[in-house]
Amino acid sequence: MLVNFLVEINTISYIGCGIQLGSAVFFGTAECFLLAAMAYDPFVAICNPLLYLTKLSAEVCAWLLVVTYTDGFINASSFTLSFYSLLFCGPNAVNHFFCDFDPFLELSCSDVGFSAVVPSLSAGSIIVVTVFVIAVSYIYILITILKMRSTEGRHKAFSTCTSHLTAVTLFYGTITFIHVMPKFSYSTDQNKVVSVFYMVVIPMLNPLIYSLRNKEIKEALKRQLGRKIFS
Repeated sequence: MLVNFLVEINTISYIGCGIQLGSAVFFGTAECFLLAAMAYDPFVAICNPLLYLTKLSAEVCAWLLVVTYTDGFINASSFTLSFYSLLFCGPNAVNHFFCDFDPFLELSCSDVGFSAVVPSLSAGSIIVVTVFVIAVSYIYILITILKMRSTEGRHKAFSTCTSHLTAVTLFYGTITFIHVMPKFSYSTDQNKVVSVFYMVVIPMLNPLIYSLRNKEIKEALKRQLGRKIFS
């Protein structure tokens, strides 16, 4: 992406575009499953704290990672195979900042019915399943928090979930707009803007979002903001 900012004409090979598409889908899918797996952590910590070390052992975490990257590979394969099944016989200028799937459907001169349905079903099912897992986890977490009598305990429990909820809201808000909203309800330019958020902005913000759970980083941030405000 940085190289493309420095050159006037941006070109990529047919094979390279397929690899780029597959890589983007692979890591995007992995992000969905990782966020779902991470929802299990506060669920166990708040709802079953005495069983935390058992239910989130190293072996369980390893299996969660295996499932995450296996499903990422399967979803990426569906997109990549669908891309290579398309025929192109006309314009070859992709109206996007990376090799996304929808712009190729517009450029293809072949029947895109089956090629469009398979990736949509695959992406849609992943979003639905992972959102369901996250929603169920937080429903149980909310019920447990409301049963707590201690205000301090409630505050501590809510603070445990803040960073994860922020990441979930940002990530799923953008990918839902791209993959779930009807295609006629937004333009290609809107697609590109939203794609910048979940491909570039959100991954860039993730380290900041998760590091704010650290007390030392919070204090350092407050000190820096205080200096800027009063300087």
